[in-house]
Amino acid sequence: MFDIQTNYSLKKGDPSAFKDVFRLLYPRLKGYCKLFVSDDNKAEDLIQETFITLWEKRQSIKTDRSIESYLFVILRNNCLNYLRNEKLEKTRSSVDIEEVSELQYLYQIDFLGKEEKSLEEQLVESFQVAVDELPDKMKQVFKRCKIEGRKQKEVAEEMGITIKMVEKHIAKAKEQIRKKLVDQYPVLIIIITLLLEK
Repeated sequence: MFDIQTNYSLKKGDPSAFKDVFRLLYPRLKGYCKLFVSDDNKAEDLIQETFITLWEKRQSIKTDRSIESYLFVILRNNCLNYLRNEKLEKTRSSVDIEEVSELQYLYQIDFLGKEEKSLEEQLVESFQVAVDELPDKMKQVFKRCKIEGRKQKEVAEEMGITIKMVEKHIAKAKEQIRKKLVDQYPVLIIIITLLLEK
């Protein structure tokens, strides 16, 4: 989603780059956080802590790596630390079997440390590849509406198509991306669904 220049600006402490990252990634981070923490206020706190950490550690940002996956890793670690401290892993009634399976998988990767790249980084990279493989017009619509956050009406007028066609492109794009990612990461179906929501 973000280019090297954005990462470079963020690393140098550019407030506008930080605001752009916050605005575009907050909805997905909120959905991801809710996999771990059901309380809205606590989820907000954990996300705020994640962005504070990003700002405090901005000089360590690798400009050629995904800032999205970096934030997901920070948030995941914050959530896991919170759950460990509160001893909520076995008492959260809102966690269903699929979510438990995903959390356990994340714990396993977190502790074994066998992955060269984090799970989140792999997933974000696969997501970007799946978007790039979409048919050209569908890719343009999806990027402008779902990644850049622009309004469907604006994109429809700009591309000379109807709003209904914009909606159709988005729906098909989500279906294709979801299928590709689920094939690669079947255990992460909930996270993939959240990744596509916005």
